[in-house]
Amino acid sequence: MKKTFLPLIFISAMSLAQNFTRQDTLKGSNTRFRDFWDVKKYELSVEADFASQSVAGQNRIIFEITKDVVNPVFQIDLQQPMTYKIVDSSTKLCTSRREGDFIFVETNKSYKKGEVHSFTFEFSGNPVVAKNAPWDGGWVFKKDESGNPFVSVAQEGIGTSVWLPVKDIWSDEPDNGILMKIITPRDLTGVGNGRLISQTTEKNKNIFVWEVKNPINAYSIVPSIGKYVNFKETYNGEKGQLDLDYWVLDYNLDKAKKQFQQVKPMMQAFEYWFGPYPFYEDSYKLVETPYLGMEHQSNVAYGNRYENGYLGRDLSGTGVGLNWDFIIIHETGHEWFANNITAKDQADMWVHEGFTSYSETLFTEKYMDKASGENYVQGIRGNIENDIPIIGKYGVRNEGSGDMYYKGANMLHTIRQVINDDEKFRQILRGLNKDFGLQTVTTKQVEDYITTKSDIDFSTVFDQYLRTTKIPALEYYQNGKTLTFRYINAVKGLILPIRISESQTIIPTDQWQTVQLKSAETVQWNRNYYVEYLDVKP
Repeated sequence: MKKTFLPLIFISAMSLAQNFTRQDTLKGSNTRFRDFWDVKKYELSVEADFASQSVAGQNRIIFEITKDVVNPVFQIDLQQPMTYKIVDSSTKLCTSRREGDFIFVETNKSYKKGEVHSFTFEFSGNPVVAKNAPWDGGWVFKKDESGNPFVSVAQEGIGTSVWLPVKDIWSDEPDNGILMKIITPRDLTGVGNGRLISQTTEKNKNIFVWEVKNPINAYSIVPSIGKYVNFKETYNGEKGQLDLDYWVLDYNLDKAKKQFQQVKPMMQAFEYWFGPYPFYEDSYKLVETPYLGMEHQSNVAYGNRYENGYLGRDLSGTGVGLNWDFIIIHETGHEWFANNITAKDQADMWVHEGFTSYSETLFTEKYMDKASGENYVQGIRGNIENDIPIIGKYGVRNEGSGDMYYKGANMLHTIRQVINDDEKFRQILRGLNKDFGLQTVTTKQVEDYITTKSDIDFSTVFDQYLRTTKIPALEYYQNGKTLTFRYINAVKGLILPIRISESQTIIPTDQWQTVQLKSAETVQWNRNYYVEYLDVKP
């Protein structure tokens, strides 16, 4: 059996046939306990104890009422075995109760749309510890090569509520960002998202305060603790000077200074294709972590051993991927697709992973050449399983197939071939990041945008690749200048034209068609389309 190496996918039994429960609905839906309030800001503190593998702290949740309500019940998410206590509230509370991984805060008050309030929760306990981060979620308590504590958390799949009391749904990001205080032993450093705004020492503890000014998805809110050293540089980008901030283990400083030289050409490529880096106010940061990597906003987790490729391997099998560091490129690509544009529901996670996987190809094209990019994207097709559809089940925190990476990238590459205008395609990518920037979106919004801006109806193409496991096959046979062809294994009414020369394009259907070619030379099929070509000459 072919073994697929998925970059950072969270493989879950939920991806297979499953009976979903009330707990799943509470996790993944904008329930009546969530739909009347909008998070404005999180102000949190956290301290991790390495010896006991425990964490403790506070979170002040500042929120705005979005519609008139009477005696509402607020749902706050905090997974067991973490414990909580409400220590402050700007509004009168009746009671709070626990149901599994959820806290329900009951009130005895009417609220008007536009009111702003806050709850402050204390939290403590021994959170879930990841067995194989980042593929399974949880905290990571390791020691570095010098024996120092090396601590962080990976939580995209499991949810930030694995340790922090939050509104743990992708569709609600804190509009005004976060303030995060990380408390560490005196000989260690705490690194968070955004910019370091203060650093103090009290008795035997260091206190680092980090600020994010932009909206941020909850799973990106991550403290990392270790024996860090810091170095900086600046990049002259589309919006001016972008601060590049690097936090690495002290003994890896020389390796990091060499390997991170890839950041500037990467930024140049991504700003060319996607538009300005979305978080100039919060800076760009690479932070060494005790696991492979993750796209934490303005706090990109890095653990690729300072090697090119993916832990020294090329996921495309072509050799192209050994020319750059997979984790630096892939996880930074997420700053545009996942952090700037965030899916409202995990079922639409392909919006994060399909575009970001394709960012590897676009970077390669800019960094090397177009032929290398095409070679790479065709190579990663070998990892596609076509097991289940890419889009998962809505409202139950369910993601679809891991094919959202490689198949998603190849779908976008195929769409690019149909558009047949790289500048128009580039402007669509930049437009997505401008028009949906700092927002949460649905698949339909993305589909409609690409269709509208390209002036080409891609609805059946999206259906084919996102909602089925079938790859369209073009059956054909050629007799001199006569070419006969049809699609099989295609969704009904698939509209996917194939360019067979610079001046000739065919539009196959499920019925046999015949066209006259301009020469009798054997057609050289374009492998940039993700279709199978089957010669069925009688």
